[in-house]
Amino acid sequence: MTAAAGKGLEGVVASQTSLSFIDGLKGILVYRGYNIHELAPNVSFPESVFLLWNGRLPRRSELDEFEVTLAAQRTLDPRTVEGLKGLPAETVPMSALRTGISLEGVYDPDAEDNSAEANRRKAERLVARTPTIIAAIHRIRQGLEPLDPDPSLSLSADFVRMANGEPGTDEAVDALDRTLLLYLDHGFNASTFACRVIAATLGDMHSAVTGGVGALKGELHGGANARAMHTLLEIGDPENVGPWLDRAFAEKRKIMGFGHRVYKTEDPRATHLREMSRVLTQQAGLGKFYEMSRKLEDRMISEKGINPNVDFYCATVYYALGIPIDLYTPLFAIGRMGGWTAHVMEQHADNRLIRPRAEYVGEMDLRWVPMDER
Repeated sequence: MTAAAGKGLEGVVASQTSLSFIDGLKGILVYRGYNIHELAPNVSFPESVFLLWNGRLPRRSELDEFEVTLAAQRTLDPRTVEGLKGLPAETVPMSALRTGISLEGVYDPDAEDNSAEANRRKAERLVARTPTIIAAIHRIRQGLEPLDPDPSLSLSADFVRMANGEPGTDEAVDALDRTLLLYLDHGFNASTFACRVIAATLGDMHSAVTGGVGALKGELHGGANARAMHTLLEIGDPENVGPWLDRAFAEKRKIMGFGHRVYKTEDPRATHLREMSRVLTQQAGLGKFYEMSRKLEDRMISEKGINPNVDFYCATVYYALGIPIDLYTPLFAIGRMGGWTAHVMEQHADNRLIRPRAEYVGEMDLRWVPMDER
């Protein structure tokens, strides 16, 4: 009998990938051979997507052409916009995003074509349009008309404009762009693995990434950034961190934004987000949230040996930028869309159906009993 895998498939190597590498013991994250500490200070989000899709960093002319291509694809199908407008007012943004992505798949001209060429075109549209969908969701729920994209702006700058109705500062746009890069890819995480399982059935790209959005919606995955910010708001003041944590420890509460199934040391993405949080919260007059975060981090490490993950400091970065808390996870999806689409293309290029076994732990050898004797 085949040996049973660990619970949650922990430690199981399910397949091969050339997209990203993680060393959880050393705290290393690599995109296509480049350490994240090399990329985060120097590379834009579109440049990192080009790297993931093509296996190399672009030349200037190639990056310019790639950004123009993405910018030309930002406009949603009008029927997608009408579908978003028809959702109930109480629909949470991640559910609306799931619907928007699915609708775009229905109307995509390459919908049922899984060829490499069609997949690349669909990947471009998905990366380009995910920010437009999220901005439209945010506008619609405020009773406002969605704004058309402006292809003269960068992806991050245009998202800020479409969501808020006015341009963002260069610093805010740059900060958003860097968070998207840090969220781009992270091995076979829950949402990416969901995408690959769907792609392995030869499901189309939109079906696969819609599954990814559904997995990301969960608070143990993408939803952790929003929960981390709610924790800080609940604490309220740096002086309350100690008493709040004492109660949380006594009640055995899970502290969102801490711990990782892979990293046993600091999440390398948190290294960059911590510094971004320090700078941006100070500039926004919200320095107490950074102070609370550091106090939480210090005690979690000293008493529990648990480090912050990517979601913890991203929460205060987005809060300092004035982003509504329920849009934190959709922004995660903007970044991860580049990775999801890369994994779908990689899976389709060398496919085998993903079909693990299960260890049966139920009863055996039961006998049927007639209805009137049960």
